[in-house]
Amino acid sequence: MDFRTDFKPLTVDPDKIYEHSFATILEEYGPHEFTEDEWKIIRRIIHASADFDLGRSVIIHPDAIAAGIKAIRSGKPVIADVQMIESGTGHKRFQKHGGDVYCYISDEDVSKAAKEAGATRAIMSMQKAVHLHEGGIYAIGNAPTALLELIRLIKEGVAKPDLIIGMPVGFVSAAESKDELVKLTEIPFITNLGRKGGSTVTVAALNAISLLADQA
Repeated sequence: MDFRTDFKPLTVDPDKIYEHSFATILEEYGPHEFTEDEWKIIRRIIHASADFDLGRSVIIHPDAIAAGIKAIRSGKPVIADVQMIESGTGHKRFQKHGGDVYCYISDEDVSKAAKEAGATRAIMSMQKAVHLHEGGIYAIGNAPTALLELIRLIKEGVAKPDLIIGMPVGFVSAAESKDELVKLTEIPFITNLGRKGGSTVTVAALNAISLLADQA
């Protein structure tokens, strides 16, 4: 294929693009001590962000992968803090096991409750989610207040997620919310340190887990 540009792409085959990307990531990342499954998550995060520093800041709880796979195969729900995560996730891999991805941040009752309480919709969406679902995977990539509220609900015994993928991005409370998540050792988690993160890398981690769950 000729794009009529001076630059010629190495390949336009989507599978080969993935292969070359992952090979480049491995080469540039260098030696590591991740397990094979942990590396599959890390490399997808780097692939989604092109950010090696972000990739190096990822922390994976020892039980996170097994807990995520078990939750998916048991048909547990995935709760997203924003619709970008819901849209970017491969629903079919969850639906085949009886689960699905849910996001409540735009629900009318959530918006109304947030306005009345003077709080973020993200906080109220977490409150709604834990009352509708038992366990599940919480994927939080945008709103630090959602992660902090989920942690509060866990500490109060209201929520007990199977796995938290908490990688919110931002300058206000993002790094601090992830610091608090790391302290929550009784719940498996995948997170990263610092301000970086976002819906894209949260989706990357979630999709990596779902692909592992989809393996025979």
